[in-house]
Amino acid sequence: MSTKKTLLITGGAGFIGSHVVRLFVNKYPEYLIVNLDKLTYAGNLENIKDIEKAKNYIFEKGDIADATYIQSLFSKYAFDGIIHLAAESHVDRSIVAPMDFVVTNVVGTVNLLNAAKDAWKKTGFEGKRFYHVSTDEVYGSLHDGSFFLEDTSYDPQSPYSASKASSDHFVRAYHNTYKLPVVLTNCSNNYGPNQFPEKLLPLFINNIQQNKPLPVYGKGENIRDWLFVIDHARAIDTVFHEGKVGETYNIGGHNEWTNIDLIQLLCTQMDQKLGRAAGASAKLISYVTDRAGHDFRYAIDATKIKDELGWVPSVTFEQGLSLTIDWYLQNQAWMDKITSGEYESYYAKQYLNN
Repeated sequence: MSTKKTLLITGGAGFIGSHVVRLFVNKYPEYLIVNLDKLTYAGNLENIKDIEKAKNYIFEKGDIADATYIQSLFSKYAFDGIIHLAAESHVDRSIVAPMDFVVTNVVGTVNLLNAAKDAWKKTGFEGKRFYHVSTDEVYGSLHDGSFFLEDTSYDPQSPYSASKASSDHFVRAYHNTYKLPVVLTNCSNNYGPNQFPEKLLPLFINNIQQNKPLPVYGKGENIRDWLFVIDHARAIDTVFHEGKVGETYNIGGHNEWTNIDLIQLLCTQMDQKLGRAAGASAKLISYVTDRAGHDFRYAIDATKIKDELGWVPSVTFEQGLSLTIDWYLQNQAWMDKITSGEYESYYAKQYLNN
């Protein structure tokens, strides 16, 4: 039986965050869910329009990099827990503007840690929890058949992954130094509904519809483990409520694909769903210069979260990809609104011209 709690979810208008907010608002009506989002280019209130009038939901627009504001938010609400997802998350953007990632991902995280520490130490840490959501990219790159484990040494290769690695270290340091009750998760590549179209799958789904090129980095041989975003939200729910304080859990989809094999599968499914001749979409594939610092392979061993907490993915990649394509095809207005503005100019300047 759940008890009343007030939870802060940061980045709740973003891709992963919106699915987490929806799950918690619907599953825990006795909780008050406060969604904090800066509403940058990747934050979109349309992502959570279906629950915006829920009685147990409040939206706050603000910046985690503003320490004074964050302190005031903790004074306004007596938070029992924090699920911290707000982050700059695109590797290409981090190469162009690394300081943005330092400010949001590192300074913003420390601001939240300080606010939680100061608020919770007054009454003790009992019943409190700071949940930090991170990425498998902090581990660097795999070149053999091994997998990332929770104790794999950190070896970030991009400004993005370096900023997330730094924030992970600060979270653990606050647990060790101040006994702040924390849990961390490092997840593999997410995909699914509502993802901002700078990411591979929504970008390519849209390009296929528009008969635009599908630019593939290098030879398309880089390997990623793909996790359906709704499964990730389920895992976050599980870790928040059942994870052991101070522990890290890796969350993976058990779905390793080379980029080119993934794109070929996407093209096949898109041809079927759009009624095109087999192989039509694959003709849009082109190859571009590889990205600087492009890690070869990420693959997570999610045995710990399975054995200790009982979480496993609910869909295969083929199933999740089909559901994802269907969502974008049924929500073309959402895509059109996003791709008509700032994103198009960024993409044209920073990606297609590489």
